[in-house]
Amino acid sequence: MTEKIIHLIKNNYLKLKKKYLNFIKKQEVLGEPFYDKIGQLNKFYIPLCNSIYTDYTKINKTFVVGISGGQGSGKSTITKILKLILKTKYNLNTVIFSIDDFYKTLNEREIMSKKIHKLFLTRGVPGTHDIKLLSIIFKKLLSRNYKPFYMPAFKKEIDNRIEKKKWIKIKKKPEIIIFEGWCVGSKHQSKKELIKPINTLERKYDKDHTWRKKVNFELKTKYKKIYQLINKLIFLEVPSFKYVFKWRLLQEKKLKNSSKGKKIMSNLQVKNFIMYYERITRQMLKDLKKNADVIIRLDVKHKLNAIKFK
Repeated sequence: MTEKIIHLIKNNYLKLKKKYLNFIKKQEVLGEPFYDKIGQLNKFYIPLCNSIYTDYTKINKTFVVGISGGQGSGKSTITKILKLILKTKYNLNTVIFSIDDFYKTLNEREIMSKKIHKLFLTRGVPGTHDIKLLSIIFKKLLSRNYKPFYMPAFKKEIDNRIEKKKWIKIKKKPEIIIFEGWCVGSKHQSKKELIKPINTLERKYDKDHTWRKKVNFELKTKYKKIYQLINKLIFLEVPSFKYVFKWRLLQEKKLKNSSKGKKIMSNLQVKNFIMYYERITRQMLKDLKKNADVIIRLDVKHKLNAIKFK
């Protein structure tokens, strides 16, 4: 390499490093896995972005990255870090969004709870997302004849989708799409696996299996079609399900700090809430650590511990 190229590479890295550290400093909450100076940038994020860029150049069209993992595992923050690196290092226009922004409205879930099962009032599981709207958004993002549009958004503090006038406009066709969510890439179970209740919620309120059968059917059909659009699936593997509760509490703390205490869940409410997610999360821990394209393991201290590329 010439001296000029070496100089450009060095300057690019220093620029990236500065942006990364500034971003992490703003995001940091006590106990979160991100702020360890520069180690994670070099060990995890740059190699991951290099891999995304390499795969993107092979297909020469908009590339869809899925990021999946249990609640509180760090999906949202990691997604933003990847966007920062892809823009700074490769100048790639990257659109990021969450499956959480496609939850059905409170009114729609109230109707589901009356017509199908009362547990569908609570957002979270497959069946409580507006898959039709999500499909439309993907079609717009991937269209050759791209036209600017507005991306929907859901506000957890009010447990509802925000009004359209506050949606964010996506002006330019993306080269990279990062689609994150707790159940992204998850697979359905067999009928036999659905029979035994997995927690108190299922034992008390889903005795005839109506709720979990419907959730499973949604995964098997509508959600599967969406997940097939993903070119590269990244799975954040938590040590075990018990850490989902602990780390979900950190999310609630962050939410409280940013929303001035509006409708924040107590510890007991969080414990009950994650029961809705338990069955699929446990199944993902079995499936995706085998089937995902990239597995990032988190240790018990909530730190990124290892990365594996397939």
